[in-house]
Amino acid sequence: MNSSNSQILVVLPTLGDRLEFLRQTLDSVALQSETVNLTLVVVSPPAATEARALAQHYGALLVDDPKQGISAAINCGLKARTTESFYAWIGDDDLFRPGGLARLKSMLESDSRAVVAFGGCDYVDPNGAVAWVSAAGKLATILLPWGPDLIPNPAALIRFDALEAIGGFDERLRYAMDLDAFLSLRRHGRFLSTRESVAAFRWHPDSLTVANRRASSRESEAVKRRHLPAPLRPFSFVWDLPVRWASRYAAGRVTARARALAQS
Repeated sequence: MNSSNSQILVVLPTLGDRLEFLRQTLDSVALQSETVNLTLVVVSPPAATEARALAQHYGALLVDDPKQGISAAINCGLKARTTESFYAWIGDDDLFRPGGLARLKSMLESDSRAVVAFGGCDYVDPNGAVAWVSAAGKLATILLPWGPDLIPNPAALIRFDALEAIGGFDERLRYAMDLDAFLSLRRHGRFLSTRESVAAFRWHPDSLTVANRRASSRESEAVKRRHLPAPLRPFSFVWDLPVRWASRYAAGRVTARARALAQS
């Protein structure tokens, strides 16, 4: 998965501790290469020998994890850019749906003013059963500055020049680096969306954002606040509290559904 005329750079950060999920993720990336030219960059610690060997088997470029957080890991992966016009991120237990990247790429190529294209995302349990579908479409763009972030990161494709123009991802952030990037990218162009599911997010207890819901919520609120016009920042609590409640409620619904699927 390393083409001389690569169009998409896919960055996959991993600690190498979920090999079976990682294999499924790599399979889903390999399937994308049937419809788009892409380069896969796997960012991992040198000690993750099994994961690195597996990634090499799939033709990935290997980059050493700088051990400074996930944002720094992704930024290291971005430095592998050569001919790519677009960037995509995938977690080491998430999936691209067949033809997903090709769908998003065609959307961006249809509008030179667009900087982000995103689609729907299936929330799946550890066995791959769909527990929930996130498909907010245009509503996600409208809500982005003050509401919940409904743009699923694995289901988004970003124009690379615009991502470089905002300086990549803020390495001070652990949970909301994608939200921060999306808010910054609004100044550089349009967001396009489709409700078609183009990716899947694995919902299980040890997912970083799921297991640290409160910290993630606080960081997201701080990120949104700093992107608001200064006069509005003192009043952000007016919508932060209901958004926090709605996010917890939605997360609880997905967790309950995932548990019910596991028991059926």
